[in-house]
Amino acid sequence: MLYIFDLGNVIINIDFKRVLAVWSNLSGTPLATLTPKFSQGETIEKHERGQISDPEFAEMMCDEMDISLSFEQFAEGWNTIFVGVRQEVIELMNKLRAEGHRVVVLSNTNRLHFDYWSVHYPEVAASTDFLYLSQDLGMRKPNLDIFNYVLAAEGVAAEQAIFFDDLSENVEAAKKSGINAIHVTDKSVIPDYFKSHDFSLPAKN
Repeated sequence: MLYIFDLGNVIINIDFKRVLAVWSNLSGTPLATLTPKFSQGETIEKHERGQISDPEFAEMMCDEMDISLSFEQFAEGWNTIFVGVRQEVIELMNKLRAEGHRVVVLSNTNRLHFDYWSVHYPEVAASTDFLYLSQDLGMRKPNLDIFNYVLAAEGVAAEQAIFFDDLSENVEAAKKSGINAIHVTDKSVIPDYFKSHDFSLPAKN
């Protein structure tokens, strides 16, 4: 089987409120003023597809939120999104690989975040056979093309893949591609899934 894991709130806990709190403090902008100006819209999507550089992204986001931050200050806040690894998921990923399954990550991410989490959470890459990242592929979930790309790259039929993601639109898109998809609504979903599903491979003769 091919097991496909999203990153944020699946393998690593994330919290955008932490980002806004740092930007509010560094820019001197009240959080109540800043919060409604922050949008996970087109600018973030372009960055996640690798269509704009990190400095361009920082400048565009600051313009949208009407705040003044240096690139270093912006990046400091941007990377506080990461809270910590879900160790129980890392252990399951390693167990899956030990059983002979293929384990990959499929994430809408960006170069700034990758440069951070790849260093601070090296266990993610160490527990994964391959990282499929939106900024490298030039496409992002929930576009069906990205799911089809992963299946083709892995040489696996959709019914032989299981996908875990915290966003319902990504889960529904994966299902449209024929992939078995699980909506990760909290940290208990993945451990509970494997308690009720035997993922060990048949014994080899």
